[in-house]
Amino acid sequence: MVMGSSTIEKTMLTSFLIGGFWDRWIANGIPETTVYELRQRVNSLEDWIRILQKHADVYEQRAVCNLNQHLVEEAENFYRLAGMHYNLIQWMFPETGDQKRGWYQRCKDMHEQADRLVKDEIMNVTIQVEGNNCYGRIRVSERLKGCVIIINPIDSSKEELVKYEGYFAGMGFVTVSFDGPGQGETYAFNQYKATRQRWDLFVDAVIDFTALQFPGLHLYLFGTCLGGAWTIQGSSHPKVCRTVSVSPVIDGDTRVPDYFQERLLSIIDDSKSGLLLRMESFDYVCPILLVHGRKDTIVQGDYIYDLYTKLPMDKRLIQYVDEGHGCNYKIDAILKAAGDWYLSDTR
Repeated sequence: MVMGSSTIEKTMLTSFLIGGFWDRWIANGIPETTVYELRQRVNSLEDWIRILQKHADVYEQRAVCNLNQHLVEEAENFYRLAGMHYNLIQWMFPETGDQKRGWYQRCKDMHEQADRLVKDEIMNVTIQVEGNNCYGRIRVSERLKGCVIIINPIDSSKEELVKYEGYFAGMGFVTVSFDGPGQGETYAFNQYKATRQRWDLFVDAVIDFTALQFPGLHLYLFGTCLGGAWTIQGSSHPKVCRTVSVSPVIDGDTRVPDYFQERLLSIIDDSKSGLLLRMESFDYVCPILLVHGRKDTIVQGDYIYDLYTKLPMDKRLIQYVDEGHGCNYKIDAILKAAGDWYLSDTR
C-alpha cells in the first residue's frame, strides 16, 4: 500500500469535484488540456502518474527538438513544462519515500536542463537549520536592482514557482528561493519536517544568508498563502526593506480543505503547534503590500482588513473582486505590482 493512500484518494476526489483545486497549478504552468484529461480520466494514482508522465515526455521531446533548431527560449519553456508535470506527480505523495524522491528528481532534472539555457546565472545552494540541509536556488540577473527572497506556500516547492523568479529576474532582481522544513526537496530528501519554531529559524537563516551573499543590495520579501504569513514575520528582520504578502494565512478564522489538513499532518512534526503565526503586535515591520482576493474562502476579508489596520502607516492593500485564495489568475499583475513596490523603496 502506498503511504498516505487515503489522503491521496481524498486529494484526487477533490481535484475531480472542485475546479478551484486547479487554479494554482494552471497559474504556475500546468496547461488546461492536462487538467481536463486528469479530471476526465483519472480513477487511480496510477492514472494520475501515467497521464502526467505522458505529457512530460512529450514536452521533453519538444524541448530537445527546439534545442536542435537553436530555439533556446522555446526549449527552456518546454523543459519547465516537463518539470511542472513531474512536480505534480511527486506532490501527490504526502509522505516522503522512494516514489516521491524519484519523481522529484525527474522534476529537478528537467529544471536543470532549462537552467542551462538561460543567460542568468542560476546556482543550487544549501543552508542549515538545526543541522539539517535546506535546499535553494539563486538566480542572478544581468541588472542588479535588488534581491527578492521568495517564500513559498507550505505544500509547494521552489520548482513550482520558477515563473516568479523569471519575472523578477526580468525586472533586474536577484531571486532567492529555498525549500524550508516540510517543503519540497528539503522534506523529500531529508525528511526534515516543519514546526513553527523551525520556520522561524528558517526564515531568519534565509534572510541572513542572502544578506551575506549580496551585501550591496536591498532585500525584499515575496510570499503567498502560508508563505505570505511568514513574509510578514520576516518583515521584522532589520535587513528587509519591503515586503509583498499575498493571501497570508495567519492564526484566525481560516477554513482549510480536509485533504489539505491531512497533507499537513505528514509534514508537520508537532501537529498541536501548527504553523500559523499569531500576529498579536507589530512593534516593527518594514513597509508591506498586502494582496487579497474578495472571493477567498480560506482567508476572510474582515480578517485581512483587521491585519491591515495593525500594520504601520507605510502600507498598501490591493484587492481583486473576482479572485480567490492566492489570487492565482492575477499573478502577472501581482508580480508587476510587487516589482514596482520594491523599486519605490527610496532608502
